[in-house]
Amino acid sequence: MKTQVEFRSDAFPPYEGEEEEINPGRYGKRVAEFLVRGLRDKGYEPLEPVPTDWGWIVPIKNDDFDLWIGCGNYEEYPDDGFLCFIEPHQPRVRRRLFWTIDTVARVTALQEAIDHLLSANSAIRDKKWWTYEEFNISPRQPVTQ
Repeated sequence: MKTQVEFRSDAFPPYEGEEEEINPGRYGKRVAEFLVRGLRDKGYEPLEPVPTDWGWIVPIKNDDFDLWIGCGNYEEYPDDGFLCFIEPHQPRVRRRLFWTIDTVARVTALQEAIDHLLSANSAIRDKKWWTYEEFNISPRQPVTQ
């Protein structure tokens, strides 16, 4: 599943004082808010972004398993790069000792919704989607869409 997306845009600068909510040099709240608005319009039920030390989490209401999007600036691009990722990134998650839930349909639908939001915004460029495994291989090579 493609669950990691990197892109560039100057449309999401940090808020003044944002690094007081997360670590210095980290930001991404505007990207998280952009996704919240767009996903609501697409019928999803995202909750308000939650700060973490590395960026922002957008929880998505989902009864079967925890579903969320992580958003933050991305050092691969020193000026205007961002990375967002969907969790879970695995096709199945364990609920109990011998019980697993298939995540593919729900995660893929969310990925397609996010992709549509990013593609529809003319201020977003150089978008690349990766699987979790592709993203974590170094050095990464671009994946064709």
